[in-house]
Amino acid sequence: MLYIRSFLFNVACYGILAVGCVTNTLVGLFSPRATIKIWNYGFLPALVWCLRHIAGIEVEIRGRQYLKQQDVIFAGKHESALETYILTNYIKRGSFILKKELTRIPIFGWAQHFYGMIPVDRSAGSAAMKDMLRHAQQKTLEKRPIIIFPEGTRRSPGQETSYKPGVALLYQHLNLPVVPFALNTGLFWKKSSFLRYPGKVVFEFMEPLPAGMDKQRFMTELRNRIETKCSELNQETLAAYPYTAALMTVSDQTKEIK
Repeated sequence: MLYIRSFLFNVACYGILAVGCVTNTLVGLFSPRATIKIWNYGFLPALVWCLRHIAGIEVEIRGRQYLKQQDVIFAGKHESALETYILTNYIKRGSFILKKELTRIPIFGWAQHFYGMIPVDRSAGSAAMKDMLRHAQQKTLEKRPIIIFPEGTRRSPGQETSYKPGVALLYQHLNLPVVPFALNTGLFWKKSSFLRYPGKVVFEFMEPLPAGMDKQRFMTELRNRIETKCSELNQETLAAYPYTAALMTVSDQTKEIK
């Protein structure tokens, strides 16, 4: 049954994405702003419906009081493609920081461009950081919240991690509060896996880190909050859905045993 549900969901999910990207690309040629509403209120609800009723994955949002819709940076964990598809269901008009290679994919990449994502060429060094900051400043002026994954790539639940300097650069120069968020998506939608495991996906938004903190203190506090909360969500998920133990790294399972 898991394989059948996963197959049906993947067909529906990627079908919705394909139609959505084609539509947004065509509309974006004439009105880029319209692509936000088309995705958020047209295709995204259909995707969330399929997630719940085909894959059996429920989404719970915690810390809704911290979901500001402008003048804020959201920084959190990245464990699967799921968060990149549905976060704008809750962070309206959010502009993701993403790797530039994604924008070069025909149709899909063009749709990201028209939606207003911020590409980063990770091979360009300091020039890429300056370009990212320039685009982020423009999105902030447009009253769009910024969403960044500080690790710069997807990580499996419990995997050792390192935070890149991009989030600190945005924090210092945009002078905005940062809302950390944690999640457990990797326990249901594993990286590079065909399977979609049923259960409750949790996104937990936490109290903002105020603007103006020392860079080192900011990075330490951000990492501690995100990693601590993710570990708590992992253990909560393991207790509710024991089969997710197979999707955790050895380090996280060891924590549970201790």
